[in-house]
Amino acid sequence: MNYESIWLVLLFPILGFLIQALLGTKIEKALGRKVLGAIAVLPIVLSFGVGLAITLGLKEAAAGPVTIGDWINAGGLSIPFEFVVDPLSMTMVLIITGVGALIHLYATGYMNEDKEYARFFTYMNLFIASMLLLVLGANLVLLYVGWEGVGLCSYLLIGFWYKDLANAKAANKAFIVNRIGDWGLSLGLMLIVALLLTSQPNLAGGRYLSYDTMLPALKAALTSHPDMATAIALLLFVGAAGKSAQFPLYIWLPDAMAGPTPVSALIHAATMVTSGVVLLNRMHIVFEMSAVASAVVCVIGAFTALFAALIAFGQTDIKKVLAYSTVSQLGFMFIACGSGAYWAGMFHVTTHAFFKALLFLGAGAVIHAMAHNQDMRNYGNLRKYLPITFWTMVIGTLAICAVGIPGVFGFAGFYSKEAILGGALANSHAQINGIQLGQIAGWVGLGVAALTSIYMTRLTCLTFLGKEERWRAIPALAADNHDDHAAEGDDHDAHHELDANHTPHEVPVSMWLPLVVLAILSIGGGFALANGNAFEHWLYPNPLPVLGTVSTEPTGIPLAIYSMIAALGGIALGLAFYLKGLPKNQGFDESSWISLRRAERDQFGFDNALTVASVEGGGDIARGLWQWIDEGLIDGIVEGFGTVSGGIGQLMKRWQTGYIRLYALMMLLGFVTLIGYFAFAIERGVH
Repeated sequence: MNYESIWLVLLFPILGFLIQALLGTKIEKALGRKVLGAIAVLPIVLSFGVGLAITLGLKEAAAGPVTIGDWINAGGLSIPFEFVVDPLSMTMVLIITGVGALIHLYATGYMNEDKEYARFFTYMNLFIASMLLLVLGANLVLLYVGWEGVGLCSYLLIGFWYKDLANAKAANKAFIVNRIGDWGLSLGLMLIVALLLTSQPNLAGGRYLSYDTMLPALKAALTSHPDMATAIALLLFVGAAGKSAQFPLYIWLPDAMAGPTPVSALIHAATMVTSGVVLLNRMHIVFEMSAVASAVVCVIGAFTALFAALIAFGQTDIKKVLAYSTVSQLGFMFIACGSGAYWAGMFHVTTHAFFKALLFLGAGAVIHAMAHNQDMRNYGNLRKYLPITFWTMVIGTLAICAVGIPGVFGFAGFYSKEAILGGALANSHAQINGIQLGQIAGWVGLGVAALTSIYMTRLTCLTFLGKEERWRAIPALAADNHDDHAAEGDDHDAHHELDANHTPHEVPVSMWLPLVVLAILSIGGGFALANGNAFEHWLYPNPLPVLGTVSTEPTGIPLAIYSMIAALGGIALGLAFYLKGLPKNQGFDESSWISLRRAERDQFGFDNALTVASVEGGGDIARGLWQWIDEGLIDGIVEGFGTVSGGIGQLMKRWQTGYIRLYALMMLLGFVTLIGYFAFAIERGVH
């Protein structure tokens, strides 16, 4: 297919959004929800088809920017509406539309009983369109428009059941925290423009922000101004950390679980959280030129991966466990980018899309079967009732645990995680004062891989193994921790009250079919992309200069052996602790939990401390400004003028007696004074 047809990839979801927004309710009433659901899914499938055809044509050569038309021309600045067609953008197009289509199909069944069916798919189609604009835009301004678009859509979808106060707060939290990241990105873009304007004032007809002209010029400018490379890279990283939930800006992502489960899958697997990794890959030349910034990316990524993995152990909500696992996996991607193994970061974006979408959709199937109760302590032996969900989620768990046999076969996560750790352990770019922080991050990542295997085995055991008497023995169990379907006032939960007579059942075909497709990708996707270094050569035909040769033997022992020990050892430990069911010290009586587990449940107090500091601290600052600036300074100045004016008025009032003789006397005195002044002036002028 011709590269110029790339605009169709964006057009189809936009048309889907407009149809749902303007005609969705009418179509639903006239033709039913199945037709409306098909109309929601079809645009994403069509975009995938067009994207796949264009991608297949990229095997031999990448296309340059495809200009749709002029957009902004002002003051020597030219920003056309243009799309970039290259391996990076098309990889993301296939992930967004391919995985996104499966999630849309799943959602037609999951949201079937919700009253706001049309509104839900309106937001979902717009979300896909915004993410496509972000990755396809051939300049930083279009990227920024898409960047803000996914921020808006995440706000709308996280707070979809906005009548529930907790959901509204979660949406606000996501929106506000992302504004911090967007502030950093905005400053980074401004700094790039300022640098190029001063170094190359006549750059290609004012195309200062278009990738094809901006990136080579920026590299030349940074060679002359190396300190600017660190400043720009760190500001771009602030933006990436906001969207991709890196410490300390990760706090919005776990709360995003307030939205419907298909939204969680879309955000965590195919769209918003991958934005930061895409940005670092697109702007990699800036990070190549700053060892300090690269080291910061590595350190933050490693700490985020470890911090989130520990927190996952203290969660009892099945979606919260998966949410913190996403934060942790994103940390791996940033370790890769900070170490210079950019392709490995994108490789993990790809495999993570397979298994994380699978895990979230599988969790949604469990939640659906358990009357929208999300607490794993209420689960048990569900493999008996949900065989398809069980086996597909087992595959997803093996994939995220990076299980594999070196030289034989591995699940999807095995290959991408090994590439990340290999790149980190072998590369010496990310360093500060001679300290190889990239290599340290690699060893931390290996430890986190073992932790991942333990807490994911915990999730599998508590959900599908053990005894079902755990939930059978609880009569009329209230869904305290649910997916909030009742927030719109419907009767969804009333139809699915979880009690002793409740029998879980497998989800309909529209929900389990995406699970099967994603399970297949989680089994063989990594192997297919890693075979012959296919993905690396596809994404970067010419290896990046800071990547170097990735060693698989950092200590004389093949790295794959370390990875296998971490994965299988973690699973073995998880089975030892949780195979027989829920330990007594992790039950509903949380006062019996050990202090570490309670700390993990509470995110080690960080989220609360940050909330207190921002909300209460912000209140203290506002009150201080009010008392000292508003009342003390501004009101003092205003009241001071009033006091002086009042004093003058009081003084003048004494002369206002109403006696005509006194007024005549004052006029006479004034006239005599004026005559005397003129006489004095004339006298001095004569002499």
